[in-house]
Amino acid sequence: MASSTSSDSPTEQECVYETWMILQRKEVIELEQAAVQAKNGLKNENELTQLIEKTVENFQDYANNRSRLARIDVSPLLAPTSCTSLENSILWIAGCRPSSLIRFAYALCGMDIESHLTEFLQGKKVGVLSELTNKQMKMIDALQAKTIREETNLSSKLASLQEDAVDQPFAGKMENDCENADDVLDEHSRYMADVLRDADELRMKTLKEIVLNILKPLQAVEYLAAAKRLKHCYKIWGQKRDHRRTNE
Repeated sequence: MASSTSSDSPTEQECVYETWMILQRKEVIELEQAAVQAKNGLKNENELTQLIEKTVENFQDYANNRSRLARIDVSPLLAPTSCTSLENSILWIAGCRPSSLIRFAYALCGMDIESHLTEFLQGKKVGVLSELTNKQMKMIDALQAKTIREETNLSSKLASLQEDAVDQPFAGKMENDCENADDVLDEHSRYMADVLRDADELRMKTLKEIVLNILKPLQAVEYLAAAKRLKHCYKIWGQKRDHRRTNE
């Protein structure tokens, strides 16, 4: 898809994002319907697994597209104009924190466990994923610890690159020739694209571990549906807040 020269035409990055968002809206409906059908005995675990794998594959395709676009120009991905101010305020290297995928699983099973400890210990359903076994919870705990370590390493890499933007050779370039910094900026952009690629890989690895290895098929379908629904809600909330702010 070639980018248009018209300032009124969407960029390729914007087209890829909009296509992805349209797919998200379709997938959340498909996932929610599949969960209901499974509970009514109209879908078996194999069918749910196929749906989960298709959903993950679509996410991987989107990540691959982002990596390709980052090689062209990483800046629009790190500060996307297609996102609302609210969405941009919670981004971590152009997406969600991988550890937030795990925290979302905790939230769906009612853990926020401190406020629901009695109910949870009594086996009461306090969240969508409240049937998680002790083994599953231990696996999620281990995944969280590992993911946070990798997340911290990437945050350190990003911080170093951001610091480099006011260090040499940037400062020297500004002093000598403010008009021509393309070579330096291009090199910096390539390093930033590497960090974005690694962040997307960690997001994908974490998601796959949750929905393909830890959760049961029905749980994974419910998890994916809820996650996509929440993302859509953030979009709506952000649009409302942006509209209210611009019309004050």
